[in-house]
Amino acid sequence: MNKRPRTSIGKAVVNVWQREVGELSARNFTHRVGGSEDLVLRLELYRKLEKHRGCVNTISFNAAGDILVSGSDDRRVILWNWETGKVQLSFHSGHNNNIFQAKIMPYTDDRSIITCAADGQVRHAQISDKGQVKTSLLGKHLGRSHKLAIEPGSPHIFYTCGEDGLVQHFDLRTGAATELVTCQPLDGKRSHMPAIHLNAIAIDPRNPNFFAVAGSDEYTRLFDIRKYKWDGSSDFGQPANFFCPPHLIGDGRVGITGLAFSEQSELLVSYNDENIYLFERGMGLGPNPVPTSPVSMGSDASEMSTNHQSEASPSTMAIDESSAPQVYKGHRNCETVKGVNFFGPKCEYVVSGSDCARIFIWKKKGGELIRVMEADKHVVNCIESHPHTTVLASSGIDSDIKIWTPKANERATLPQNIEKKKPRARGWMYRLSSPEDLMLQLFSLQRQRVSPERDGENSNDGQELLELIMAFQRNSDDSSEDGGDTSSQDDLFC
Repeated sequence: MNKRPRTSIGKAVVNVWQREVGELSARNFTHRVGGSEDLVLRLELYRKLEKHRGCVNTISFNAAGDILVSGSDDRRVILWNWETGKVQLSFHSGHNNNIFQAKIMPYTDDRSIITCAADGQVRHAQISDKGQVKTSLLGKHLGRSHKLAIEPGSPHIFYTCGEDGLVQHFDLRTGAATELVTCQPLDGKRSHMPAIHLNAIAIDPRNPNFFAVAGSDEYTRLFDIRKYKWDGSSDFGQPANFFCPPHLIGDGRVGITGLAFSEQSELLVSYNDENIYLFERGMGLGPNPVPTSPVSMGSDASEMSTNHQSEASPSTMAIDESSAPQVYKGHRNCETVKGVNFFGPKCEYVVSGSDCARIFIWKKKGGELIRVMEADKHVVNCIESHPHTTVLASSGIDSDIKIWTPKANERATLPQNIEKKKPRARGWMYRLSSPEDLMLQLFSLQRQRVSPERDGENSNDGQELLELIMAFQRNSDDSSEDGGDTSSQDDLFC
């Protein structure tokens, strides 16, 4: 006899019965319920947190999950009781520009907060018993610092990355920064960039010795901190592994905006003007990848980015399709530096914001899009999962934070208007928002041209110079189209 498919309600009843009779532990019951697709389909806006006066560029839960910390273009850090919507503490970070990341250090009674920002500074805020806040400068990047990553379970150690290509290691017990590595381009296609502008950093929770960084080229670089010698005698510049979808290798027009590790050590990578990809450890290219021209993995690999594909070379056609990463499609990531994240007690889902002001949720296994939620008036950049329950927090260009809980009476269905015309990419990787930015890039190009390493090479300096000037003109035009408001040029880097 054919068995009838079990409904979500039927599964829930069985799970409750198994828990009551002792066949299902409380832990496993919580995981099954928390990862239920039925709850994901019932997510609904629970509350708006409104206090910031600018784009909210970072949101993060503390380890207990009762406090949400946020940072904004207004340079303030706010600690929220997200359930009641009340502000527990609000203070000025000490930064001179937009805050890009703020996190609470674990095992510090929520009294130690680290931040990085568009001014390149890395700062530490310490909260006293009386609620007074003292902030101090720990280090600095030459350019914006978008992200930081805390060593799992450590109240002292974290890493930062910046647009100078530098990765730094911090230990709050010493208050000193250690410069680990500056990421360089693998080939000459990005000669106008002396270093890879890093946008994202993540640490493997199963093996904190490994951390990954990514930015303005197609590769995610995985480093092993055990190879670093703290007396500075080692050459730490060589990553332990590289990750990139085969069809994007050699594509000079893409970059990476977000990284995340799952509890199973899977690596999630979000590309600008492209898709999101999930890599397992065995899918790496090794420590010495050979840059080639982009290859086509078929229409299924990236139907949203056919302009990035070209003919496949014989050497790359032999790639085993089973080793190709899982792809997640449908969202749009052109306008800003967006994060990406996992959702669910066992990382059952992948979540991302989008340029169309919506939240996208896919099943991790198989890549099926199951949920699209209208979230903001503008771009959604940050999606954060609660550490213990089925709750999401989101933020972006809007000045508020939205909390999502599974309280809807009816299960949601996918909207009919998901596919919309993609916006023109605005070139966030080479953002030239001021004459000063243009001059810095021109000086960099001049240094590359007179470099002895380039003697005898076929130079494309004229073309690169033209591209820089055109990028500057495009950005100026975009500012005019937006009404000429230049009061917050770093909004594009939210």
